[in-house]
This record gives sequence, C-alpha cells and structure tokens, in this order.
Amino acid sequence: MKGFVASRRAFVAGTSALAIGGATGAPLWGAETPARVQPVPSRHVRLKPSIFADSLAANRRYLLSLDPLRLLHNFYASAGLPTRGERYGGWESDGIAGHTLGHWMSAASLIIAHDGDPQLSAKLDLALTEMARIQQAHGDGYLGGTTVPRQGKSADGKIVFEEVRRGDIRTRGWDLNGAWVPVYTWHKIMAGLIAAHGIGNARALPILLGTADYFGRIIEGLSDAQVQELLHAEHGGINEAYAETYAITGNPRWLRIAERLHHREVLDPLTGQQDKLAGLHANTQIPKLVGLARLHELTGNPAHATAARFFHDRVVHHHSYVIGGNSEREHFGPPDQLADRLSTATCEACNSYNMLKLTRHLYGWSPHGDLFDYYERVQLNHMMAHQRPDTGQFVYFMPLETGARRAYSAPENSFWCCVGSGMESHAKHADSIFWHDKLTLYVNLFIPSQLAWRERGLTLDLDTAYPMDGEIALSVKAAPRTATGIALRIPAWATFATFHLNGTPIDPPRRDGYAMLHRRWQAGDRITLSLPMTLRSEPLPGDPATVAFLSGPLVLAGDLGPDATAFTGTPPALLAQGNPEGTLRAQPGAHRYQLAPVLGPAVELSPFYAMYDRRTAVYFKTFTEARWAADKDAYLAAEAERADLVRRTIDIFHIGEMQPERDHALTATGGAPGEFYGRKSRRLPAGQSLRFRIARRAGPSVLQITYWGDDIDRVAEISADGTPIATERRAGPKRSDWVVRDYPLPPTTTASSEIAIRALQGDSVLYGVRVIATPAP
Repeated sequence: MKGFVASRRAFVAGTSALAIGGATGAPLWGAETPARVQPVPSRHVRLKPSIFADSLAANRRYLLSLDPLRLLHNFYASAGLPTRGERYGGWESDGIAGHTLGHWMSAASLIIAHDGDPQLSAKLDLALTEMARIQQAHGDGYLGGTTVPRQGKSADGKIVFEEVRRGDIRTRGWDLNGAWVPVYTWHKIMAGLIAAHGIGNARALPILLGTADYFGRIIEGLSDAQVQELLHAEHGGINEAYAETYAITGNPRWLRIAERLHHREVLDPLTGQQDKLAGLHANTQIPKLVGLARLHELTGNPAHATAARFFHDRVVHHHSYVIGGNSEREHFGPPDQLADRLSTATCEACNSYNMLKLTRHLYGWSPHGDLFDYYERVQLNHMMAHQRPDTGQFVYFMPLETGARRAYSAPENSFWCCVGSGMESHAKHADSIFWHDKLTLYVNLFIPSQLAWRERGLTLDLDTAYPMDGEIALSVKAAPRTATGIALRIPAWATFATFHLNGTPIDPPRRDGYAMLHRRWQAGDRITLSLPMTLRSEPLPGDPATVAFLSGPLVLAGDLGPDATAFTGTPPALLAQGNPEGTLRAQPGAHRYQLAPVLGPAVELSPFYAMYDRRTAVYFKTFTEARWAADKDAYLAAEAERADLVRRTIDIFHIGEMQPERDHALTATGGAPGEFYGRKSRRLPAGQSLRFRIARRAGPSVLQITYWGDDIDRVAEISADGTPIATERRAGPKRSDWVVRDYPLPPTTTASSEIAIRALQGDSVLYGVRVIATPAP
C-alpha cells in the first residue's frame, strides 16, 4: 500500500490551494438560478404526537444504537491503524463498508439540525474526529472502507482507486475493477460530511476537502472517454457531492469536476426528452438527476433542468406503482407496462428516497401542489410502510405481489442500501411541512407540528389526525405586523375541500393546487380545512382491468393473513361493471372497507402502510359478468399453476442482476450481463465457464434454465457439485419465444449446491434460473 500514498506535503499543498482558490471563479453558465421557494429550516418545527413523531423517535433510537467506530472498522484497517470494535455484519462485511457510515452521518445531522440532539452530536463529533485521524494517516486525502477480492483474499479497496488513476478501468455496471460500487460509497461519505458541515460542525469541512481532492485528482487525470467508462459503474450522486462542495467553497475546480461527472449515455437522452429507461437499474440513475438538478441551481444551465423535469415526469407518471414507488427487482421496465411486474421485489426504498430528493428540487423552482401530492403519496404509502415504528428496522423491497409480506432488516446484520437511505428518510419528517418565499408560507404536508419562526415573527400550530381523517386546523399564536400569505395545499383528490376562518366559511382563491389566504394575521386566528376522504380506484398501468383502491391519500390493501402463514389461496378478484369502488362496503373505523370477491371469503381492506406483519393484496383483478363467465376456467387454471409453482420453488436466481448474482456467489471466467426483451441475462462465450450456488432441500428437484428460442446450435456442459447432469444442445428450428429446459438434480443432503456451466460451442445466454421440487407421482 505504501506505493499508493502521496506525500503528506502534496496533500497539504493541495488542500491549501482549495481554500486559496475559494471564490475566484464564476459559474460556467452565468447567473445562478435561485429557488423560488425554500423549506422552512426544521429547527423552527416541532413534531407533535403522530405516526411521524413515532417514526422519527424509532429512527433516533436506532441511530444511537449504532457505534460509529465499528462502522469505521475497515477505514482503520485501510490506514494501518488499530480497529476499534468488531466489524458489523451484512453488507458492512461484504466489500461496501462505508455507505452506512455516510448515511448515518447524514441522518444524525438531520436530527441534530431539527432539535440539537446532544447525544447524536457527541457521536457524530467522535466519528469526525476519528475520520480526520484516519485521513491524516493516509496522507493523501483518501478515506474509505471498501474492500475488493483479489487472489482469493480481501484487499484494501484503495488499490482500485489507484488503478483507475492509472487508467485501468473495468466495470460490469455494479462493480469497479472487482470492487462493489466504490464510487457510490465515496459519494455517501462526501454527502455525510456535507451534512455535518451544514449543521456547523467545524471538523467536517477539512475532511470533505481532502476526500474531494483525492478523487478529484483521479478524475482530472482521466480523458473524457475514461471518465465515461468509469461512470458505467454505479456511482450514486457523485456529481451532486461535487456540486455541493462547490456551493460551500465557491471553488470552480469542484464545479468543473461535477460537470465532468456527467454520464452521457443515460443523461443525454433525458436531456433530449427521450424515455430510454427500460432495463436500467433504477437507483443508479435517480441520483444522477438529483445532481443535475443541483447543478442547474448553481449554474443556470437549462439543459440540466430539462433532463431533471423530464425524468421526474416519466418516472412518476409512467414507471410508478400506486404507492408511488418504482422498479421491479431494482430495474425500470417499459413505460406504462407494469402488468407483468407485480412481484415480491417491487419498489426499492432507495428509489423513493431519491425521488423525494428530486421532487424537492423541482418544487423549489416552481411551487405546484401536484409535486407535493406525489411527495405525500410516497411518504405515506411507501416510506411509512418501509420502517417498523416499534423496532426502527427497514424493508428493502415493498412487495406488491398478492399474498406477499415484508422482510425487515436486522439491526446489526443487514446494512442494505435501503437501511442507509431509510435512516435519512425517517429523519426528515419535519423538513418539508412548511415552505416559503418572501411573502407566503406554503403548508405542504399535514403533519401535526408547531412552527416557531422567529425571523418572520410567526408562530402557529398545525393540529390534525391526518391521514386518518381530513380535518386540519392552523392556529396562529404570534404573527408579524405586516400582511402575510398562507398557502394551503389542496390535494388533487380532494374535490370538495372546504375552509373556515375563525369559524366563518370562506372560499379563498386557488392557484397551482393551493388555497391562497393573505391578510394581517393576529394571535388567535384559526384556519380550518376539511378534506373529505374520497374512495376511488386506480388502474395498474398496462392492465386497466387490474385496480388498486385509495381512500383520501392512503392506499388500501386487503388483509390476507399473518405474515408467518404462507398465502396459498386464489388472489381475490372482483365482479365490477365499470365501477370497482362500488364493490366495496364501508366498515367501522377510518379507511376500512370490505370487498366480496367473486370467489372465496370477504376481504377486509385498510391502510397499506400499517400492515407491517400481514400478507396483503394491493391490486385486484376485475371482471364484468360476461368476461368472468368466459374467462373463469382459464383464470382458475392459471392461478392454480402459478400457486403450484410457488409452492414447489426452492430457489429463484435472477441471473444478470447485481444483488442476485452476489447472493448466489456467481463467478465467471468470461462473458457479461445483458438484457433482451426486458429480461436480464448472462452471456457465456464459448470456452468460458461460470459457477454459482443454488438452494436445495431434501427430495428430488429440478434445475430450470430459461433460454431464448432463436439461440440454436449452442452447446454447454452443466454439472452440479462436480457431477455432470446435462449437455445442453438445441439444434433448432428457431423459435422466437422463451424456452425453459429442465435438468434433474442428483439427490443431496446439503442446503445448497454449486452449479457449473461451460460453453463448448457458440455463446450460451441464460435468462433465468430456478430450482423446483419434483411433484409427487
């Protein structure tokens, strides 16, 4: 490692130059584009008792339970310093260590900014003190915990950054020279330092400038083509991190680097307003657009705004499910085609976390209520479902497949990306309730709270049981001597919203989704807003006969039993003559309904977010009487076949996707992931081989592999645990369809087997792997 360390003198000189060059450069595109509206800082807001306050409290407890010195385990080792505590498990022990620390710092900073939390402040200060010591030991600004497998051992990930510095860049999209997304992790660390600096911690900025300089010198030494190759690897919002560093320092060097970190293959089509998202890993892309939005604010470049707005519109209106989340198995599919994408792996939480960040930027430029209609939908129906309020643990995917259940993280042995972003998401409940411009206070979220805004001389209470009912009251406790505007968001679904001022009905003017009230307020004034909780249905994009139900802002779900009991029934379907919501019957209690499916017992519906330990149905097939009579037998047969396959499935391997390949320990001597007709794949050239592990259970079972029918004259050998089980030969004729081949597996007494495949003739392309139990004779 000694050969990779620059001199301490060079490092000090480089960071000194940063300060000297602070404010010498102008933005590349002229004047900045200041936001029209800004959030009221959360230090002026106090949450009152509610589900949001419970969520924040649970999250704070979890943040306090984590030891930042343990999160720094790999950082100490990288710098040759003694470690301080055992390394955490899960992803923290799997090469990506550091991303959790970055999110932890950001989340802690959000809570400290909100209420000054002294316990979290002390922990954050300890983490920064140690990070400075680690960075000093490196001497060149490096600060990382990434590891990389090399020659069967775990090596310090710094070696990867130094390889990139020399122009040695190799990536399959989710790795960089064999390391798991090290630039993504670098972004998380920089973001955490930026957040800590933002709350006034003086220790953060020198560390931030060191990290910016280390990676910045790497980027500055690469050609544009090399930078683009580097950006093929998932890199989070590294462009945003450099944009924010520029905003803090005024040093144009950071802005130049931020603009170079522009992934043209993805961002240029979006700038041209082309939706080419199908097949892309969703959360790899969203942070790039958050970075572009920030760059637009700093430079005025209109192309950045065009791309950010277009992307947001396409994802929200053409790639999202009813809860506001997007992606299936982490990937975008074709727009408006979600009918075959209802699974246990829908709606990755990180995607919603980043979409909410992007929404805040767009709203700041143009305060339209529909943006916060979307924000509220995601916050209530995805993010509030994402965290257990009793333990503070998180869900990776929010499954929308009928009968699915949620899988929660373990406190010290998960640390998925969605645990990290979850820490931040549930530290933010106070930061978007109130927004403002020079004349108007915008009330965007109906979260019980008190606003004590001394700079404006305005104090008011927001009291409500929302979202359980639609009665909202704003009580003025103190007001400025001049007239002030208050804008209340009217959700698009609230057709019959009504208002009272001091008990008198009023009909305020409306603009851009808001009721606009302007007057000289006095202590004791009281505004009430009533939002009738309307019941309505919303079709699944791509299948108008499959619908979800909403009551007011809340998505409803059918209760299919406790999560510990597998759902083996037929998914509830409805007879609906063009009016699906007419099939529901109101029950006692808020947002509670009952539906009577065409087959099976009645199903109780209630708010989806709160069904933490239940199996659920969110989408429901609907039939007219004529269609049911014609399709009943085929529907029941298809559902019976699907249920039988679910019962018999031992393992599913979505080959060609990052996390499944890691979960199944895939290694390959050659080839690469690919995609065809919306399905991920793994190509294996002739003469190359790959290996992976599959789950097994006692009894006879079959390995199923899916191929494309036009791929003929390909020969491959397949073995299990060293025993040959098949030679795959498909001589033709060609068939433009998926072909599933079954290979009986030899008996085993172990919980897993290693599958090896060697391509002998032609390129073998695998589109999916499944292990199923052989049905009893």
